[in-house]
Amino acid sequence: MAGGTWTTQNKVRPGAYVNVQSNSMNVSMDGVRGVVTMPWVGGWGASEVVEVTATTNTLNLLGYGLGTTEMLTIREALKRANRILVYRVNALSGTQAEASGGGLSVRAKHRGVRGNDISVRVIVDIDDTDYHTVETLMDTTVVDAQRVNGASELANNDFVTFHATSLEPNAGLRLNGGEDGDVTTADFARYFEALDHLDFNVMALPFDDAGVKALGVAYIRRQREDEGKKCQIAVANTQADHEAVINVRNGVILGEGTIISPHLATAWVAGATAGANVNQSNTYSVYDGAIDATEQLTNTEIIRSLQNGEFLFVKNNGRIVVEQDINSLTTFTTERNQSFSKNRVVRVLDFISNAVRETFSTKFIGQVTNNEDGRNVLRAAIIELMTGLQEIGAIENFEVNDIIVEMGNDKDSVIVHLNVQPTDAMEKLYMKVEAKK
Repeated sequence: MAGGTWTTQNKVRPGAYVNVQSNSMNVSMDGVRGVVTMPWVGGWGASEVVEVTATTNTLNLLGYGLGTTEMLTIREALKRANRILVYRVNALSGTQAEASGGGLSVRAKHRGVRGNDISVRVIVDIDDTDYHTVETLMDTTVVDAQRVNGASELANNDFVTFHATSLEPNAGLRLNGGEDGDVTTADFARYFEALDHLDFNVMALPFDDAGVKALGVAYIRRQREDEGKKCQIAVANTQADHEAVINVRNGVILGEGTIISPHLATAWVAGATAGANVNQSNTYSVYDGAIDATEQLTNTEIIRSLQNGEFLFVKNNGRIVVEQDINSLTTFTTERNQSFSKNRVVRVLDFISNAVRETFSTKFIGQVTNNEDGRNVLRAAIIELMTGLQEIGAIENFEVNDIIVEMGNDKDSVIVHLNVQPTDAMEKLYMKVEAKK
């Protein structure tokens, strides 16, 4: 479905075009939350989006277990995210590992250095010597085992492809020659294209390359403004001045000594942002497992950093916490006032936009007549959504008169006017203490 923002009622494609600004169906309260997407550079995997959760067998998908160094950013995001849409951006470059011997030729299924850790072992069946067991191992882990009667029965698996003329017993045929390739702009373009039909809340961009960060910011802004998909991006040291861009200033040090630089910390920030509910703020939220920040700031520096729209970590009572759950927006207007710099507010507004857009596309387009009765059905659905948000404290002071649904300039168009007042978490306490006389 088409979507995006609108200035005049001149759209061609059927869709929901939503403008969100200051003051300006049965809609599900179960909108998508907790979904992060992330480009990843690794030594194994296909050129496609794969879904990873805390229980996913990542060895099969990405060649490494979740506890390994190679999976650091994915592991950090999963501390708060429900699932991650991972795309290996260097999947189409580099070389595949391979090996030959004893009538058997083996090639790694994917390009990259991880293929060099694969070996294939052929074992004669002790009960019937006409049969062999062919095992594929990643390091010392057997990832595939086949009992076959002759080479012609041997089938490819998730790790290797076979070409066999005969099967001769061996202690392990080790693959070699696999290399990782360089990442190019075209690789990121493929990543963005693969995301176009998927829903997510926040993109993490754990790269320190200015060009890559500019591409990511442009993609997210395009999704919000042209496609109508409300999402955000976490990047490091990027003064974007936009509510969709979370600008991470510093990183953390984990308990075991691992240093999470600012660009790597975007993974946790994306997970925490996506995982927070619409009635939750990440201000003073503890970074899981951190014992220190990579950059210690003075009070003056922290104030200046917040004024610059920087998301940063500080030490508070022995914990490493988010100083304030803000984004990079620093230029305020009547349409984008200071409340838009708070990520909790943006979460609420994005949730409303995405929920109405989804409901309109699935339950109204082409199904409901654009007359007063039909528009009242749409209005009732949005009222139900707003009432639910008010019940959980995500918005306040909502009244049914805050929403008007009327016909647009064309007979097939509808225009919705919605006034909404998002809430925010307590962050500042001003207390006056007077001594009794």
